[in-house]
Amino acid sequence: MKIRVYYEDTDAAGVVYHSNYLNYMERARTEFLRDQGCSVAQLAAEGAVFPVVRMAIDFKAPARHDELLQVTTVPVRVGGSSFTLQQQVLRDADGQLLVQAEVTLACVTPGLKARRIPTEVRELLAQGLQP
Repeated sequence: MKIRVYYEDTDAAGVVYHSNYLNYMERARTEFLRDQGCSVAQLAAEGAVFPVVRMAIDFKAPARHDELLQVTTVPVRVGGSSFTLQQQVLRDADGQLLVQAEVTLACVTPGLKARRIPTEVRELLAQGLQP
């Protein structure tokens, strides 16, 4: 998914404020599922929501105002009620890695009780697994 850096995304030093990368990755996760034919809104209506339960993130280099970024999302682990994605934020112009994260999401009911990942979601994640 491509994202343009807007002035509002930057801090006093003119670089993307660190927490905005979390927003970029959240959007990319939603679009990743949408591209696979899964609507997060529809899954929630069917009783499956996916909160982030763990995130490890490394900031490698800054992004600046008006740059175009590429956010990639790749499944790396799929369990019964959770899955882990690797996400990277790259500068689109030169492919430089800016941020790398490993994000684990749990599958829960709207009442926040653990549940199994719906079969169609588990299957699409398993198809894209990267070693």
